[in-house]
Amino acid sequence: MTRKPTRAAAKKKQPAAVETSASIEEQTRLFLKSGNKIDIIQSGVSGQPTMAVSKQLKVGNKQKAG
Repeated sequence: MTRKPTRAAAKKKQPAAVETSASIEEQTRLFLKSGNKIDIIQSGVSGQPTMAVSKQLKVGNKQKAG
């Protein structure tokens, strides 16, 4: 009587995703050469659009015209 395997065969590891500074530099050069631009975002500012609703609060006392 033959037994069925209880677990799947081990998968081969994928090669490590390693980029050299030279390849990144080349990709950046080609990106800019094709007419694209790089947007610079200040530190502390998210590049993602916000999903929150902006609530503007007014501080101070309202005075009735009278």
